[in-house]
Amino acid sequence: MRPFRYHRPTDVTEAVALLDAEPAAAYLGGGTNLVDLMKLGVQRPDLLVDVTGLPLDTVEALPDGGLRIGATVRNSDLAADPMVRRDHPLLSRALLAGASGQLRNMATTAGNLLQRTRCVYFQDTGKACNKREPGTGCAARHGQNRDLAILGWSELCVATHPSDLAVALVALDAVVEVYDPGGAREIPLVELHRTPGEHPERETRLPRGALITGVRIPPLPFARHCTYLKVRDRASFAFAVGSVAAALDLAGDTVRDVRLAYGAVAHRPWRAYRAEEALRGRPFTAELAARAADAELAAARPLPHNGFKVPLIRNLTIRALTALAGAAPR
Repeated sequence: MRPFRYHRPTDVTEAVALLDAEPAAAYLGGGTNLVDLMKLGVQRPDLLVDVTGLPLDTVEALPDGGLRIGATVRNSDLAADPMVRRDHPLLSRALLAGASGQLRNMATTAGNLLQRTRCVYFQDTGKACNKREPGTGCAARHGQNRDLAILGWSELCVATHPSDLAVALVALDAVVEVYDPGGAREIPLVELHRTPGEHPERETRLPRGALITGVRIPPLPFARHCTYLKVRDRASFAFAVGSVAAALDLAGDTVRDVRLAYGAVAHRPWRAYRAEEALRGRPFTAELAARAADAELAAARPLPHNGFKVPLIRNLTIRALTALAGAAPR
């Protein structure tokens, strides 16, 4: 790891000004991803701006019934928060499905959303990677791509986004609160992360220097009726091979409303809009859930080693929705 400078700002404005003025600076939250990448030589910041001392560490109920989560709230605290467990259990389930207890004690909400991909070629500075070094190629395209994308990838990059929390938040229509050199603004979380296109090195739509200050979840009447299913290679401390976040609202047997998002299948958390549309307004059956999943996965382009993800996500969708339908009040 090469030498770097360290600064602990006193407020958000100072933090943003430091990043805006320093081309090779990075925000430091829990460091559970950034520090690993610095050790590998993948990221080499000249300056670390530690934002963990800023007053961004609270979870607040909003007057409209929604929830606001500060950017530096630790994952373990968020998962255990009584309001979250009662009103937005999808977040707790997603967080507890990820990492280890020790890592959750360090990782922050904003840092979780801004994780870099776990593609082995991105993490190996001896391999070609357009995300790490634009124009060098994508070794994963014809290499070991079992864990990589089936949706939304481009010829330049087939990486996936690793966050469990982001999948749950996308399903809940979360909005990211951002402060950048132009002031405060908001970005729907579903629009925060990019698909790779011609510029896989651009992972988000955040401008230079932008700091995530919080995440707001709008009220959703059926948010408590949810599930998060994750398939991974071992029982704990493993990234998803595929995951589904789901919330379902039935009126009798008819799907009144639904939220679906997929993880570990694309460069960003994948909101399953086509599947949702196929479900709404129709009597729920397992066959309907299968058709909805097929509608979403029709655009899938499996790579040589990850074709199994298509039936995996299909089956997870059916399992999640069927379980929720069986537990729904009639």
